[in-house]
Amino acid sequence: MRLRYGIAALAMAMAGFGQAQAEVVSTTEGRLLIRNVAVISAPPSTVYEKLGQIGSWWESSHTYSGKASNMTIRLEPGGCFCEALAGGGVKHGEVVLAIPGQTLRILGALGPLQDLGAAAALTFQLKALPDGTTEVTQTYQVGGLDSATFKIAPIIDRVLAAQLKGLERSIEATP
Repeated sequence: MRLRYGIAALAMAMAGFGQAQAEVVSTTEGRLLIRNVAVISAPPSTVYEKLGQIGSWWESSHTYSGKASNMTIRLEPGGCFCEALAGGGVKHGEVVLAIPGQTLRILGALGPLQDLGAAAALTFQLKALPDGTTEVTQTYQVGGLDSATFKIAPIIDRVLAAQLKGLERSIEATP
C-alpha cells in the first residue's frame, strides 16, 4: 500500500521557509522517505563545513540534553553524530559517507525512531548553483517501521525541515 502526503506547501507555510521545499515523498510498507530542499547563500565548501558544526544550528528543543551545544559530528567515515549528557551520551548516528563540499550521509534512527529499532539514513547532498549559492537536498530514509509510525511522518518532516532551516540561518547570519 502506498500513501502520499502532500504537505510541502503546508510545512513551508507553517514554518515560513522562503525558498525551502519540504515533503514526505512516500511511505510504503515499512519504509518512509522524506525530502527537504533549501538554497543557502554560500558555496558548498562553507555549507559542508557548517554541517560539522551541528551544535551551532541544530534546534535545542530536539535534543535529549536540551542544549544543541552538546551536539557534535565528525565529518569522516565512522564519525559520531553524538550528544553529550551528564554522565553519558547519545549516539544519534554514524557518518558513512563524507565527500567535502558534496555529500554527507549519516546512518541512524533519530529521536523516537531509535527506540523502534528502525534503520535510517540522513543525507545532505550539496549542489553549487551558478549564482554562488548552494542547493541543499536533505533526505531521510527510514526502514523497519510499522504502519502506526507513518502517522508521525509529517512531524518528522517538520522537525528535519526546521534543522535544515537552522543550518541556513546559521550560515547566512555569519558575516
